[in-house]
Amino acid sequence: QVQFVESGGGLVQPGGSLRLSCATSGISFSIYTMGWYRQAPGKQRELVAAVTRGGTTNYSDSVKGRFTISRDNAKNTVYLQMNSLRPEDTAVYYCNRGTSAFASWGQGTQVTVSS
Repeated sequence: QVQFVESGGGLVQPGGSLRLSCATSGISFSIYTMGWYRQAPGKQRELVAAVTRGGTTNYSDSVKGRFTISRDNAKNTVYLQMNSLRPEDTAVYYCNRGTSAFASWGQGTQVTVSS
């Protein structure tokens, strides 16, 4: 079955960095655009970064220039390097297909940016 396991979150001060990882199974990882989503308290889940199977990346305006998405097709894993973190980046971060997400979601990883 489809499975996503996110990790790497934590508590970080403003301006700090984190690297998230998402291990996937049960999908043909290498053929899909993969994405990182986030959901802050009281807000809808939003797509913040995506990477195509060819490595082309796209970012939401809120994270452009600070976050970098990458993938390792041999490991069926997608990463999100987050730099210059801001309090407004606080959210639970999830990975899924970057276009037309699968119905199944992982548990996510909590990122908290606070001094």
